[in-house]
Amino acid sequence: MGGARVAGWVAAGLVLGAGACYCIYRLTRGQQRGSRARRLRPSRSAEDLTNGSCDDVLSAEQLQKLLYLLESTEDPIIMERALVTLGNNAAFSANQVIIQELGGIPIVGDKINNPNHSIKEKALHALNNLSVNVENQIKIKVDSSFLSLYDGHVAKEILLRVLTLFQNINNCLRMEGQLATQPPFPKGSLFFLLYGEECAQKMRALVYHHDVDVKEKAVTIIPKF
Repeated sequence: MGGARVAGWVAAGLVLGAGACYCIYRLTRGQQRGSRARRLRPSRSAEDLTNGSCDDVLSAEQLQKLLYLLESTEDPIIMERALVTLGNNAAFSANQVIIQELGGIPIVGDKINNPNHSIKEKALHALNNLSVNVENQIKIKVDSSFLSLYDGHVAKEILLRVLTLFQNINNCLRMEGQLATQPPFPKGSLFFLLYGEECAQKMRALVYHHDVDVKEKAVTIIPKF
């Protein structure tokens, strides 16, 4: 009888011990997993970074791969995915600087001239996020044909993107107190184009645009002229 009781206590002890070990294992593994999520994922190919499964902030090395892919590919699907990934990462201030230092602004800006409507829109979205950084605004870059995007016949999605770009620049200049003084902008710069008379005429016309969203954005910008 005593032997059976001792055996029972031993068995119970083994079960409790195993349970405790399992709990410790789960806790330790959970901590390791949590630690790994907060770190950047291992370096992958540029194509992998465009498949929509990467939700981490990309490293400088990954951004460089992505920019190279964007510059070299002719595939519109890959180009669009690369722009989406860059645009999402450009929402982070640190990456706004990194992308600029990697020479990414002219690479993204070049896609504005792409005839593909969706690529053009995604490029403008990326530039909008990059333009929140004041130093990046100086780098953006456009020949005068850029102003054609402010015409009333341009698709609503494109118009809203370029108007948002203008708003971002206005907000930055207002914070620096430069809107009141209107300093002379270098000829050929984005500022020279946006604050010139030709753009002013286009903005006045957009105040009467048939789309409410476009009209409201234009109204917020027009007093700056």
